[in-house]
Amino acid sequence: MADFQAAGVRPVAISVDPPEVSRDLANKAGYTFPILSDPDASVIRSYHLLHPGAGVDGHDIARPAEFLVDSSKIVRWTNFTEDIRVRARANEMLAAARQLR
Repeated sequence: MADFQAAGVRPVAISVDPPEVSRDLANKAGYTFPILSDPDASVIRSYHLLHPGAGVDGHDIARPAEFLVDSSKIVRWTNFTEDIRVRARANEMLAAARQLR
């Protein structure tokens, strides 16, 4: 987290899960960044990341993606994948953030 802060990045996650589910996940995984709840997927839809029916029991979920958004709300860097197991690594996001400064 210190490296992200030094690069001017504040990590935040968004999930369709209710806040208590996200809180339990963060506690188990040791995440220290906020996980925001988007139960009606309105934010997820606005980024065109909804994966309808792909979750447990056919619930809608978000497609895996990472963004760097600047203070003017402009998306400066993206990483999309169809596989939840494949994500951008922290060092990749940090390198991208440093290039944007």
